[in-house]
Amino acid sequence: MASAMDFPRGRSFSDSSSAFVMWTTPSCCGTASAADGSLAGPFGKVGAELTVEEGYRAARLVALSMLASIKRSIGDLDRVRRWHRVFGMVNSAPGFAQQPSVINGFSDLILELYGPARGAHTRSAVGMAELPLHMPVEIEAELSLLS
Repeated sequence: MASAMDFPRGRSFSDSSSAFVMWTTPSCCGTASAADGSLAGPFGKVGAELTVEEGYRAARLVALSMLASIKRSIGDLDRVRRWHRVFGMVNSAPGFAQQPSVINGFSDLILELYGPARGAHTRSAVGMAELPLHMPVEIEAELSLLS
């Protein structure tokens, strides 16, 4: 089993508006929750091994994992000025076409925490034939930070 440390955490850089833009590299659900640092589930394809509801919960776990990573990076989640773009990938069984319902798990949590002014974002939700380590959801996000 891979360790959560095998996945890049994120990086930030200055933009021309003097705020920072952070692009979080793909974040998978279940980071380092086990005592040994291994990834926790669920694992599998949505529409086969996992239901839409289980996929939705996995996407919420991705959001929590990403927020924890961002907090480690910037120290205070109140520094998030705005969420801009989310790219959600769902490990999909053949014929599964409810990827937006799965990625809603991520978007709903961000909107609950940040409200529409800061949390509303553009989004793509796509199906993938496979994701690393049989993870059901992988998400990339772009957000801006207050200086």
